[in-house]
Amino acid sequence: MDAPPRTEKKKFIRRGRIVLSCGHCQTKQGGKCLMITPIKTDLSIWGRLELEAPPVGVKYLYEKTPEGVSRIDGEYALCELIKVAQESSEPFFMTLDNEMCVGRFVMGMLPWPPGAKGGQLGPKLKIFEESRANSRLYDDLPQLKEGTVNSVLFAPFPKIEFDPDLLLVLAAPQEAEIILRAMAYSTGERYTSNAQTVIACAYVFAYPMLTGKVNYIMTGLSFGMKAYQLFKPGQILLSIPYQWIPAITRNLARMDWVLPAYGMTPDEYRQYFPTLLEE
Repeated sequence: MDAPPRTEKKKFIRRGRIVLSCGHCQTKQGGKCLMITPIKTDLSIWGRLELEAPPVGVKYLYEKTPEGVSRIDGEYALCELIKVAQESSEPFFMTLDNEMCVGRFVMGMLPWPPGAKGGQLGPKLKIFEESRANSRLYDDLPQLKEGTVNSVLFAPFPKIEFDPDLLLVLAAPQEAEIILRAMAYSTGERYTSNAQTVIACAYVFAYPMLTGKVNYIMTGLSFGMKAYQLFKPGQILLSIPYQWIPAITRNLARMDWVLPAYGMTPDEYRQYFPTLLEE
């Protein structure tokens, strides 16, 4: 599935590449945009992972109409746009008019309706017994500041030419293990998964931005993505905030992806590991 046809918009070229621009840039000398930074990290190593779908770069903008890229047609749930981007051949952006689920509230494009915050939706959908259980989720729900995001850029690898706020990666467990190990390889960082029954988009699109932490969820566990039939169950959807993209990418290029122990039989490893403790 390709992104919508590109409309005629002015494009700013640097070294033969399109550099996205936004309306806040009154000065674009030398093709530079003051609001959208060109990609800083070489992401080519990600192409070596045997992923079923390409990673997706996400960029939040205050500007409603970034130049050099087309707005997607139609209405989608925010989580659906991950799959749309994976299947697209070009970057695209979305605005409030393109979001038809709860993503608009998570991104702060609109305030939550009182009924939703009061827990009225969950019982109607048979997800929760009573509104009291549903309403608890909103007490600490991750969400971006209201009015600060008016458009969101999506780009599939290798068309990520802006410095992404988030890198979204859908991986089988064996690839996810490599990526999470790359996070810990030089830092010792622990990895944890934060999610809940509904509004999974908050933990993919908002939680990593607010905390600076890598987050992941298992597909098939969240209501919305399951209802939209987006991804087959048992995959790992990782959301990597911009602070972690350089380190993980660098470590992917440095470390062994297949560890020596993984090439041993269980009996061989049982014999090998105690020898390390004796050294």
